[in-house]
Amino acid sequence: MLWEQEIGSSNLPAPTIWSECAPPAWAGPRPRCSINRGDGSEVKSDVETLSPTRVKLTVEVPFDEMKSSLDAAYARIAKQVSIPGFRKGKVPARVIEQRFGRGAVLEEAVNDAIPKAYEDALRTHEVVPVGRPEVEVTEIEDGKHLAFTAEVDVRPEFDLPDFASLRVEVANAEPQEADLEVQVENLRSRFASLKEVDRAAADGDVLLVDISGFTADEDPIDDLTGNAMSYELGTDGMLPGFDDAVRGAVKDESRRFIFTPENGDWTGVPLTVNVVVQAVRERELPALDDDFAQMASEFDTVAELRDDLAKRLVRLKRLEQGAEARNKVLEVLLESIDIPLPESVVADEVASHFEDGHDSGDEHRAEVEVQARANLKSQFVLDKVAETAEVSVGESELSAWLVQQAPRYGMAPDAFAQALVEAGQVPMAIQDIRRAKALATVLEQATVVDADGNIVDLKALDAELNPAASISDLVTMETPEDES
Repeated sequence: MLWEQEIGSSNLPAPTIWSECAPPAWAGPRPRCSINRGDGSEVKSDVETLSPTRVKLTVEVPFDEMKSSLDAAYARIAKQVSIPGFRKGKVPARVIEQRFGRGAVLEEAVNDAIPKAYEDALRTHEVVPVGRPEVEVTEIEDGKHLAFTAEVDVRPEFDLPDFASLRVEVANAEPQEADLEVQVENLRSRFASLKEVDRAAADGDVLLVDISGFTADEDPIDDLTGNAMSYELGTDGMLPGFDDAVRGAVKDESRRFIFTPENGDWTGVPLTVNVVVQAVRERELPALDDDFAQMASEFDTVAELRDDLAKRLVRLKRLEQGAEARNKVLEVLLESIDIPLPESVVADEVASHFEDGHDSGDEHRAEVEVQARANLKSQFVLDKVAETAEVSVGESELSAWLVQQAPRYGMAPDAFAQALVEAGQVPMAIQDIRRAKALATVLEQATVVDADGNIVDLKALDAELNPAASISDLVTMETPEDES
C-alpha cells in the first residue's frame, strides 16, 4: 500500500493510513447485502483471487455515497480549528475550503469512507479477512467518485471431514494402587521438614545457595545474582547446567559452570556462573498416621484420608482422559485437512514472538514458526466448524468463562471483565469460547476408545465431573495439572 503514490490525475493530498477495519473473525460470516442505496447511487466492487489465501478488492464509491463522510469531515475540521469571527465547531464549509483547501476536506472524507466501503465489499463478496488490508487509492475525481483497491489475506477454502469418521485412543482412566501411593507421598512432602546434613548434595536435597554471574572479563551481571536461594536439586528448575555443576557439592563449597543464554541481553554470549552452597538439607517426611491425617486434612484417620485421595485421584484420571481426548481429536481433525496458510500472517506471528529484538537462533525460530502454523491452522478449522454448526456465544457462557479464568490472574471476575473491556480483549475472549464450543461439536461426533477398546462416553464423563455442565465445558475445563 502506497498512499504517497499519485492519485489518478488529481493533485489532492494523499490520505493517511486508516486503522484496521476488518470485521473480527469471531463474528463469523456476515449476510450478503446489497450496496444499492435506492437513490440511483451504487458502490461498485469486484473481487479477484490472487492466491488461495489472498484476494484483491476493487471498489468504486460515487460521491453521492460520500456525503455523510464529507459532512463528518467538515465537522471534524471545524472542531479542530480556530478562525476569528466564528465559534469553534461552527465554521461554515465554504470558509474551511477557503482557508485549508478542498483537498484537506477530501483527505478527511476519504479516511472515513474507505473503511465503510471496504466492509461493504467484504460482506457483498463474503470474504473472511485475516489481518489488515493493504489499501491503495487509485483515483479521486472530485464530485464524481473515489476508487481504491484493497489486498488482504483471507482464510482459504477447504472442506471439513465427517466428524463421525474420527477415531482416537486414550489411556484408561482407572487409577492403580501405585498412583494412590504417589498422591499420598506428595501430600507428605508438602508437610515435610528440612534438616541440614553434613554430606554431599544429592538429588532430592534442598540446597541454600548464593549465585553470581560474570562476563569473560569478570564483570558482574545483576540479572544473574541471587543470595540465600532455596532450590531442590534434580528438578532442573535452575539454569541449564546448574544441577550437574552443584551435584556432589558440600556446605561452603563453590562450583562454577558456563551458561549461554538463549534470549535476553546476553543471547549467545557464554557467561560464568559461580554457585556457593550455603547449606545442604534433606526432607524429613511426617509419619503416616492419624495425627498426620488430622494435621493435613479435615479427616480424623489415615483410612479416611486415603479414601478421599482415592476419590480425588479418580476425578483427576477422568479429567486427564477427557483432556487427552480433546487434544487427540483436535490433532486428528487437523491432520485430516490440508490447508494453505497465508505466509504474511505466519511471518507476522513469528515476528511478534521476537518483537523484543532478541533471537536465539535459527533452530528456535523454526520451532516458533511450526507452532505459529499449527495455531493458525487450528483457528481456521475451528472457525469453520463454528460457522458450519452455527455456534454462538451467549452472555451466560461469557460470564462462566470470566468466573473460570479470573483466578488465574489473581482477580475478581468483575475486575477481570473490566480489564478485558478496557484492553479491548472481549472479542478475543468470545472467539476462544466459540472455538472451544466448535471443538466440543467435533468431540460429540468422534469415536473415543480407551486402551482396552472400550468406548469413552464423553457426555457421561462431563455429566459425572460437572452435572450442571455441557460437553463444551469439558473442553474448557481446568487442565489436570490445575486440578491436581
